[in-house]
Amino acid sequence: MSFNTLASNEIQTKTAEALRVKGYEVYEVETGADALEKIKTLIPKDASLMNGSSRTLEQIGFVNLLKTGKHEWNNLHDAIIAEKNPDKQAELRKQSVLSDYYLGSVHALSETGEFIIASASGSQLPHIVFTSQNLIFVVGAQKIMPTLDEARHRVKEYVFPLEDKRMKEAGYSGSMIAKELIFHGELVAMGRKINVILVNESLGF
Repeated sequence: MSFNTLASNEIQTKTAEALRVKGYEVYEVETGADALEKIKTLIPKDASLMNGSSRTLEQIGFVNLLKTGKHEWNNLHDAIIAEKNPDKQAELRKQSVLSDYYLGSVHALSETGEFIIASASGSQLPHIVFTSQNLIFVVGAQKIMPTLDEARHRVKEYVFPLEDKRMKEAGYSGSMIAKELIFHGELVAMGRKINVILVNESLGF
C-alpha cells in the first residue's frame, strides 16, 4: 500500500462528507496557497492562536506569515519565544493551551472521518482534545486511508520513520510515538468548532 499517493477526487469528497456528518466544517481546496487564504478568513482579528510543529503549515506559508508579523492575530508562540526567563516561559506555555485557535495537521485520516495525531511530547494534545475552542487542521489528501486500521498503519510504518530521521538529522536522539490520539468526534454540547481544510496536494508527512 502506498502511503504518499493522493486520494482520488471521489475519495476526497467521500471523506469530506464523512467529516461533515460528524459536525466538522470542511473546506476542499486545490493548493496549499488556497489553504492559507482560507485560514486568513477563519481566524478573526485579535484572536489568540497557537500552532504545533508542522511541516504542512510550513509548506503552505503559514509559519512564515507568523514570522513576518503581517497579521492581526495574537500569536502566543511569539511571546513564549521572546521570554528568556525559563520559569516565565514555562508559565506562558501553560497559559497558551487556552488559545482561541489551534492550528496543525494530522498524520492520517480515514475515509470514515477519524483522524490520528501522534506525538512524542504531547504538548499539542491539550489544545486538540479540550482547551482550544477552535481547531484548524490542514490536511494533504495523501494522508487519506480507507480505514482507521490502515490510518494507524500509516502513522507507524510511514510517518514515524520520516519524523525519526528528521529529528536525528537535526541533532536529536530521534523521536517516538509516546502518545497517539484518535479523534472520533466532538460532543456538540462542548460548543467547539473543528475546521478541516482538505488540500488536493501532498503536504507534510
